Amino acid sequence: MSFEEYAALARQLAEHRRAGVRDAAAESARRRDLHAAADYLHQRLTAQGQRLDQLGRAIGVDQPPAAPPPDAGAAGAPPGPPFPPGPPSDPATWPAPPAGSGPSAAPGPPVGFGPSAAPEAGDGDFAGAAGAPGRAGVGAYPELPAGQARLALPTAVSPAGGGVPTQRAAAVDPVVELELARRMADEADRHGQQAELLAQRPALLPTWSPLARAVAVYAACGAAAGVFMLTLVLASGIGLVDGFTLGAWICAGLPALAFFAGYLVLGRWGRPAMVAGTPPRYLPLGFAICFLLVPLGYCGYLLLFRALR
Repeated sequence: MSFEEYAALARQLAEHRRAGVRDAAAESARRRDLHAAADYLHQRLTAQGQRLDQLGRAIGVDQPPAAPPPDAGAAGAPPGPPFPPGPPSDPATWPAPPAGSGPSAAPGPPVGFGPSAAPEAGDGDFAGAAGAPGRAGVGAYPELPAGQARLALPTAVSPAGGGVPTQRAAAVDPVVELELARRMADEADRHGQQAELLAQRPALLPTWSPLARAVAVYAACGAAAGVFMLTLVLASGIGLVDGFTLGAWICAGLPALAFFAGYLVLGRWGRPAMVAGTPPRYLPLGFAICFLLVPLGYCGYLLLFRALR
């Protein structure tokens, strides 16, 4: 080999070495980026889970119970009898016949062994791969090495293999999987924000403002008190209620009942599932509406009655 060929070979080896170093650095950077993205997604999903737990507790939904392990149902069952060991291969180890049994009692295999004790097809006994018809020489499935067993994919039954599982090889790109996970996390964030917006609305008149809701509730309670006021007026006209009782209910009793009814309704159905602090109930406004609406309704009734007469 000449010096020029040796130098060209050395340059080629050096170039291969530099290319290998660059590839290794690029692969290392790629792995670092993948690990960083996976850690970020893990933290993000953890935060989403905590937020969903808070939403569930706010709306009164308990967490689902943890699923029992697969063998939890059989934990209390008594263990079945172990499979009997195979027959001894050495006839010398077989048990001796009982004394006095005669020469016909030749030594034989123990009871429960031998060809007559072999499970018949269809008895329900599990014979493994060796019990498959037409495959008497097949033993247990070959074990994979530790690295391959950890990365092994689920197996599928091949129709041409006579029930022998075949390996389904599928290439998984971690970049694609992380991108899919990121999109699902974005979708979960969007649905979580919608759930928070819904949780910040009360069940009663959710699209109304708090002030309009309070006015509507106090006015409705005052109107209901006005209906009872008309009932008392009619009862007073036929002599069932005297004038003092009628005046007391119109000026104090019915307005107070309407005010407390509106206060309780706003506290029960006008409160959002998720709210910081106590929502306003506008007590002065409710007091004014209830204590003015019922007497004004009575005055309007009197005016209408006189006008009709």
